[in-house]
Amino acid sequence: MISVVSPIYFGESLTEILVERLISTLDVLVPSFEIILVDDRSPDKSWMVIQKLCAKYKVVRGIRLSRNFGQHYAITAGLDHAKGDWVVVMDGDLQDRPEEIPALYAKANEGYSVVLARRHQRQDNYFKKIFSKIFYRVLSYLTGTYNDPAVANFGIYHRSVIESICTMRESIRYFPTMVRWVGFNRTYIDVDHAARPEGKTSYDFSKRIKLATEIILAYSDKPLRLTVKAGFYISLISFLLGIFVLFQFFSGEITVLGYPSLIVSIWFLSGIIIMIMGIVGLYIGKIFESVKERPIYIVEEKTFD
Repeated sequence: MISVVSPIYFGESLTEILVERLISTLDVLVPSFEIILVDDRSPDKSWMVIQKLCAKYKVVRGIRLSRNFGQHYAITAGLDHAKGDWVVVMDGDLQDRPEEIPALYAKANEGYSVVLARRHQRQDNYFKKIFSKIFYRVLSYLTGTYNDPAVANFGIYHRSVIESICTMRESIRYFPTMVRWVGFNRTYIDVDHAARPEGKTSYDFSKRIKLATEIILAYSDKPLRLTVKAGFYISLISFLLGIFVLFQFFSGEITVLGYPSLIVSIWFLSGIIIMIMGIVGLYIGKIFESVKERPIYIVEEKTFD
């Protein structure tokens, strides 16, 4: 059995096409499958469309969250309800093509627990592709793991992988990093990436920066280690400059002590201290969120028991 999990946001005009293409693809691939559509509290009529599709097709299941939790939280909700031996995770905007699933499944049957789709030609605008490369390069450096900008959520995952991911109940969710963390035998295949049929992504610049910050704070302590290094080098440079100034003073090269250098030094070091306190404060804030142990998501309504 294959389960397909897809988070839906602003999918009023695309979800029905997605389901029809999934059914036509999976009908000839496996004897049993389910399609789980998670409405991340989309402000349009996506939930009405999902309800309509659930009434029309027995293989479609709908979940509606109580508010907009975010894409990766919606994916978690779908994974928690998936029953398949294999689980396909894909976006609902039709840029991940359902017709690529047979290739993913065939590769998985060669002995892989995870097969990720690598978009060899992304159908996005130039700015988004450049920003994506910068985003993932910085993310790779700060998290200490390689993040391929051509790989996102789309892939097929064995039941054991999904069960391992579902045991991770931390409050900050980022599906690709969680897949890398649990390990297992994985590989990649190149797939075609479709252009977005209509509309634009809800991930604007500010949301991407927020997501990157949360991922770094959740999966890496490298910013803290970088601040320790920065403090060491600043102290070392200050010590050497202090020796140089003392040498100039005792040799008579300094006759009038000026204040500009003192003021600049105070402002510079104060900025460094405030920045370090801010980084530590962000980590403490995330710890505070975690100890609350609030649910990762809240389901308001389901079309199944």
